[in-house]
Amino acid sequence: MPQNNLLHNVAQDRICTALGIKIVASNEIILLAKAAGYDSVFIDLEHSIFSIKDVSRLCSTSLLSGITPFVRVPYQCGNGFVQRVLDGGAMGVVFPHLRNQKQTTEFYVLEEARKAVSCTKFPPKGTRSLTAALPQFDFQRIGAKDLIQQLDSIGSTVFVMVETRECLENIDVIAAIEGVDVLLLGANDLSLELGILGEWEHPRFQAVLENVSAAAQRAGKVFGLAGLYTRPDICKRVVQDLGARYILGHLDMGLLAMAMNKNMEQLRGMDCRV
Repeated sequence: MPQNNLLHNVAQDRICTALGIKIVASNEIILLAKAAGYDSVFIDLEHSIFSIKDVSRLCSTSLLSGITPFVRVPYQCGNGFVQRVLDGGAMGVVFPHLRNQKQTTEFYVLEEARKAVSCTKFPPKGTRSLTAALPQFDFQRIGAKDLIQQLDSIGSTVFVMVETRECLENIDVIAAIEGVDVLLLGANDLSLELGILGEWEHPRFQAVLENVSAAAQRAGKVFGLAGLYTRPDICKRVVQDLGARYILGHLDMGLLAMAMNKNMEQLRGMDCRV
């Protein structure tokens, strides 16, 4: 099956770069990402109107292009939905908004994290259902044992987004769960929950970066960062000083908007009346 660029890059102590996709459903966005040199794509099903068919098409094109496709699913979307995303070609799933629902915070946040792992792995590690002819293997028939081993080990990376108070307060025990691969800090939602939305220099936010990094290092997991698209200075420090190895660079919509604004500046500069 195709290489998992995240696991490959981390093994070489290199970062895995990612392009976020939430509005462009055509295969051309993957080819553009390939030409630009991205290692992976972060296909967003939480904040988009993409269909499963859209996502599967993007994943298949990514696999053929040597780019690793990861998909963020909606909160509490259900095991069956995650199954369809994985069967559609995703090499990993991003689970957002782990939070407390009832009783003690720790119990329910941990239960959500364990369920995230369980629905992505085959028995005895989890509860994923077995099928054949998957896009990860070019739809060829593969022996069941070999298929399970490869998908469990490199074809079903589990990202837990750290973007709630409950997740942050239980970060060490979540990081210690077998099968959780990446602690992905969602800067915008987490700063919103902490009451410091967009205050990236705030001591509390800076402390959060350090705490999540430390938890990832103690558990031997990957530390990732998303949401700081306009602060490359902070991203650079997080990579170089705090050991982050997965960075969501920007979303397709943001990149298009920036390029269009820049182009309009150039065009207005041609008008002699301005």
